Amino acid sequence: MALHIVVCVKSTPTTVNVGVDAATGQPKTAGVPVGINPYDEYAVEEAVRLKERVAGSFATVVTVGPDSAAEVLREAVARGCDAGVLVSGPEFDGGDSFATSLALSAAIKKLHAEKPVHLVLFGKNTSDVGAGVVGAQTAAWLDWAGASAVKKIETIDEASATVHRSMEDGTDVVKLTLPACVSTVKELNEPRLPSLKGKMAAKKAVFPKWSAADLGLTPAQTGAAGSGTVVVKAALPPARPAGVKVEGASASEKAAKLVDILFERKLI
Repeated sequence: MALHIVVCVKSTPTTVNVGVDAATGQPKTAGVPVGINPYDEYAVEEAVRLKERVAGSFATVVTVGPDSAAEVLREAVARGCDAGVLVSGPEFDGGDSFATSLALSAAIKKLHAEKPVHLVLFGKNTSDVGAGVVGAQTAAWLDWAGASAVKKIETIDEASATVHRSMEDGTDVVKLTLPACVSTVKELNEPRLPSLKGKMAAKKAVFPKWSAADLGLTPAQTGAAGSGTVVVKAALPPARPAGVKVEGASASEKAAKLVDILFERKLI
């Protein structure tokens, strides 16, 4: 028994200091440092752990983005994935979760035709948009089983997987028929750092680049044209007001003044 695991990752800003263009109302991302989406690191780690658990398994990482997004594929290979695919082209620019999940599903179908896919892993959401729905949408496009908020993969073989899913009132234990799409949460594992061997493999790795035409998609189905939503305007959160320094000759005097302030503001 061997598995083919696909991991979907995204290149996202590595800083929260992203400005907004006053004229367009859109985030100013030019020149902003980027890296692998932090939540996707757990999906990558789980793919590598499943490879170690099930002998002969293979992990492919996929991303949709500009040519520079190939660096997140390289990072995933450095951590233990075997290969990567870059879905890229101007036709994918401006895509929302609906258009992105369609592009990912088309790439997964292409991979599945070449080498049957058993499991597709996602992070719980991205640090830039935070919608948290791409995994479920991809499962729907593929008409495969799906589960979100997965914190443990208990058992897995070529036919099925038993997973533990975090819920507001506890944990669901779900048996999925494979192939399936699974969105993970941070409780699943602790991501490893790239090894020297992994870094060398990543440096040499060559990633195929697939366009919409390669995936059997039309320009009308991709990017902004294929999206059901659009960001009309973005804004930075309001600046925090200046703090209040409580003065006093002693700790007890400061404490009494603090209590008065809290009462005045109806906080106690």
